[in-house]
Amino acid sequence: MPAEWEPHTGCWMLWPERSDNWRGGAKPAQHAFAAVAAAIAATEPVSVCVSPAQFLVARALLPDAVRLVEMTSNDSWIRDCGPTFVINDHGEMRGIDWKFNAWGGLEDGLYFPWDQDDLVGEKVIELERAGRYAPDFILEGGSIDVDGEGTVIVTEQCLLNHDRNPDMNREQIEANLRDYLGCEKVIWLENGVYLDETKGHTDNFCRFVAPGEVILTWTDDVDDPQFEISTAAMKRLATATDARGRMLKVHKLLQPTPILITADEAAGVDHVEGTLPRSEGDRLAASYVNFYIGNGVVVMPAFDDPMDGPAQQCLAKLFPSRRIVAVPGREILLGGGNVHCITQQQPKAASAPSSAMRSAA
Repeated sequence: MPAEWEPHTGCWMLWPERSDNWRGGAKPAQHAFAAVAAAIAATEPVSVCVSPAQFLVARALLPDAVRLVEMTSNDSWIRDCGPTFVINDHGEMRGIDWKFNAWGGLEDGLYFPWDQDDLVGEKVIELERAGRYAPDFILEGGSIDVDGEGTVIVTEQCLLNHDRNPDMNREQIEANLRDYLGCEKVIWLENGVYLDETKGHTDNFCRFVAPGEVILTWTDDVDDPQFEISTAAMKRLATATDARGRMLKVHKLLQPTPILITADEAAGVDHVEGTLPRSEGDRLAASYVNFYIGNGVVVMPAFDDPMDGPAQQCLAKLFPSRRIVAVPGREILLGGGNVHCITQQQPKAASAPSSAMRSAA
């Protein structure tokens, strides 16, 4: 799996519409998604998958350069339900269609049903006429982050959770990561961001920004539960080495002021049995680490918070060849994730897929 900063042929997204997750019939979220799509489309092609009922709405809000693809889904988190693209030694791209169970299945999942989301990976791979791997393995794309040189970061909170692959131990899970991602070294952190609904996705917590360098969400407030979580991760990262044997350089990225759901925001979400409720006063898992690295931009969430500026400056130093674009992140956060969670990069392949590749599974 290439690193996210390597060249893309494009980016995939899913259009939000479900009123039991997005407030106001998803209208505020749709404007936020459109801003993300527009920022990315400035430097690489963007494809947005949208239901028939929302096609004209999306077309009106999105730039003309953004391609719309009619597709059914249960929600709009393509990072987790969509494919993970990989490149082989011959420069051929293939897609991994992981199994998806809405972050926990019938016991702990965030919504039901998720059957259409579980088909998104296969549909996108089919559209790209790429070879498809279909492992019998539950994994979300937000739970992994790679350096493109054989190293992947994950958390125990997520990948070892009983609601993902309960019949697999750590060694078996690592074997799947090695087999499908082509990685040689797995760096295990303990937990992710405090109260993250995904149960600890690393893309909201700790990610590679260059070979041998990671960025970690941080707080200096010792009374914040995030302090203990980030401190524990820092201790592991301080002794970790990547697949090339390098010690890791860790960049701290201070989190925004804790963001709580307001009464108006909670009231705007339809309360439906079987979905996670949005309640006034609930703390959201806000993090600036949830950014997307595009061909010429880094698109980061902003929260109208005093830490927005310092976060943008930090990313500008880490990605000097890219323009840092801050987009409104609160509406996406209210749905349970952020910029990285609603996007999926498609890496640039060196050769076109063959008919043999398209049949690979």
